[in-house]
Amino acid sequence: MEFSPFNTIVKLCLQGMSKEEKGENEEAGKLFLQGWNEATNDFEKFLAAYYIARHQKTPSEKLKWLETALEYALKTNDDTVKSAFPALYSNIAQCYEDLSDTGNSKKNFELAISFKNNLSDKGPFYHGTKADLQVGDLLTAGGHSNYKSEFRMNHIYFTALVNGAGLAAALAKGDGRERVYIVEPTGEYENDPNVTDKKFPGNPTRSYRSESPLKIVGEVVDWVKPSPEELQRFREKLDNSKGSIIN
Repeated sequence: MEFSPFNTIVKLCLQGMSKEEKGENEEAGKLFLQGWNEATNDFEKFLAAYYIARHQKTPSEKLKWLETALEYALKTNDDTVKSAFPALYSNIAQCYEDLSDTGNSKKNFELAISFKNNLSDKGPFYHGTKADLQVGDLLTAGGHSNYKSEFRMNHIYFTALVNGAGLAAALAKGDGRERVYIVEPTGEYENDPNVTDKKFPGNPTRSYRSESPLKIVGEVVDWVKPSPEELQRFREKLDNSKGSIIN
């Protein structure tokens, strides 16, 4: 399952989060429940259940939905959801603590710790840009952010989702052709803290960053491109974003 901001269930969850930010919790809950009812695969069920859980009024009801989310995350069992396990197990542990079940609380807190910072994603990895580069070239940190041009980035960013890299290429500065390069990290890398455990649990966009260069080993010529309307809406969201970049 490849995460996409243009997926129907993802969009419903984003709409629900927008309602939450406005304090319209009842409407938010309805959107998350709609996502659950319309979900067609395990990943979508996991995502919708996770958000339904936080609108429950009692620890037992919240626990039921979190364990449902965990059930579908385990069924999905790929790198799209593995990074969500620390958040899932931590929230489940908190529910057990609220229910005075110290044994299950301790067990789930320990599971959360065991998954934290355990990067299992082996790629392949991609970087989207409008720069004309060659196999063997190195991509290095120090460029300006595509999202806030006044920022000079201390890391080089990449993803394991080819369509995500394609979106980054579409958003990149410049007039060149959109390019998606296959890259290999030359050093250690980490989850991108700008997206990990922010709107979505874990790092479903499989976005990473490194202080070390990325080596270009190939190029992708075909990926799913957003429509002009989708791209414009995405640009508007970025322009209206009030969040700061973790550099």
